[in-house]
Amino acid sequence: MKSLALLSGFLFPALAAAQTLNGRNCRCLYGHACWPSAAAFDALAAQLSQPLLRPLPAASPCYGDGGASEACTVVRNNFTNATWRADVPGVMQSPNFEAYVLPNNTVSLCSLNPPAGQACEQGSVPPIGVDARTPEDIQRAIRFARQHNLRIVVHNTGHDFLGRSAGRGGFMIWTHRMKDITYHDAFVPQNGPRSSSREAITLGAGVQWGEAYAAAHARNRLIVGGVAKGGSVGAAGGWILGGGHSALTPSFGFGVDNVLEFKTATADAKYLTVNDYTNRSLFWALRGGGGGSLGVVISVTYRVHPDVPIIASFAIANFSSPQIAQTAITEFVSIQPKLTDNRWGGYGSLNNRGLQIFYIAPNVSMSVAQDFINPFFNFLTNVTEGDVVTAIIPFNSFSDWMDFIFAASLTSQVGSNAEISTRLLPRDGALTRPAEIAKALLSFPQGVGWNCVSGGVSSRVDPDSVAFHPSWRKALVEVAISESWGENASGDEIRAAQQRLIANTKILDTTTTDSATYYNEASLHEVDFRKSFWGRHYPRLKEIKRQVDPTDLFVVPRGVGSEDWDADLSCKSR
Repeated sequence: MKSLALLSGFLFPALAAAQTLNGRNCRCLYGHACWPSAAAFDALAAQLSQPLLRPLPAASPCYGDGGASEACTVVRNNFTNATWRADVPGVMQSPNFEAYVLPNNTVSLCSLNPPAGQACEQGSVPPIGVDARTPEDIQRAIRFARQHNLRIVVHNTGHDFLGRSAGRGGFMIWTHRMKDITYHDAFVPQNGPRSSSREAITLGAGVQWGEAYAAAHARNRLIVGGVAKGGSVGAAGGWILGGGHSALTPSFGFGVDNVLEFKTATADAKYLTVNDYTNRSLFWALRGGGGGSLGVVISVTYRVHPDVPIIASFAIANFSSPQIAQTAITEFVSIQPKLTDNRWGGYGSLNNRGLQIFYIAPNVSMSVAQDFINPFFNFLTNVTEGDVVTAIIPFNSFSDWMDFIFAASLTSQVGSNAEISTRLLPRDGALTRPAEIAKALLSFPQGVGWNCVSGGVSSRVDPDSVAFHPSWRKALVEVAISESWGENASGDEIRAAQQRLIANTKILDTTTTDSATYYNEASLHEVDFRKSFWGRHYPRLKEIKRQVDPTDLFVVPRGVGSEDWDADLSCKSR
């Protein structure tokens, strides 16, 4: 344990010097006198299937004498590669969540290109963790954390816009290597009737969407999942626990509408089966209640669908004036109800200079797709005076479409400092005030991201059937804005970017009626996160949290119950 002793003075200087609290209502963090001894960690290690992990920030191999090393070259070549970042324990996809802004506004970080003399500091990356490969590993980690009053950080791929997969001075449970995939011709949930049998696939907590899609595709089946370059997002972790949207949602529902069963470890270290017939309240809560707040998910079983062909539509339009932009985007907003009613979903971006979209419709003919989408493409051609490129392309499967769109993408989605904010665009707004919404969206100089990942089939599901925000059932699109900053930005520069995000969120809020947003792609700075993330479902979620985790062993930023803790989630505030 010599390496952990060294961390105290080098990588955690402020924490080691300043954090001495060990009250009954505070977590024991690294650098506290209560931190477990080397002997205690050795005893834990002896019970586990793998050695303990000592996570470090992504850029750490490039410090000291390592700048010219092979390890540093690997880091530099892969710093913006999401799959590589997911494979490194403790590393976040957005480096800002590896950093930590101290109360004095200095920043503890480990940047890839630091100024001369800057050390690599641990920031918010937990200093030690468990490389979980079995349910027993997770149960033993939970018992150890309970015994020593540690802050648990559950981490899989590091895709996380709220920093829930990081935690300064915490104890990490890394689920990324739990890669089991099991296909079921006739899956019956535990204690369910035979009539509940479904064709299904069970994914271990570490399975990523690229792996899940490949497994389903091999059986000529389709699974509703996330869309990201490299398929690096986890398929059985935060994505599904936050609700799980997809371009396939208008056709097959959200991720939470397709879950048949969870296996999970709770705060008392019990290994539970959770479904519509067993532990029903927890089943409701896990479907949208958010990752890291209710336990550690070990596996998820999803229903699968026939792997049908896909028709994809693409458009890139340039706007030569604000008036053209307003006309085009007003029309674009107004057609969203018709698109999602006909099960089109997809993604895009827009600003005063142009519009880029790529939408898909499963299992429709080329002629039907052309008849449906060409009127809008013709409209774009007319309004831009021909300054537009469009295409309608058939694909044999969803996987083929995914391969195509990301093969053509040269832009990385990870490896830089950013925070985002989102709002759900309601159907009524698109129908009754498209021009007003278009004007608001076009007011952002950097533009907005556009995720058409709702409506259609998903709108016909009872909004109270799962913990997911009920406003999703009347929404059509998730609209996103972001702010970024340089890798060596000061605390003042970071705070300024966050203030810009807060101000712009107020503008984005005018496109909604209830400030609803998506928990997995949201801001840390919501005025009322409980309302924005869960709406009327929050009181029930909080009660279920109290039942399954009465001591708040699992607490994450802006998660269920986090309002009872201080800003660092170190001590209870009430």
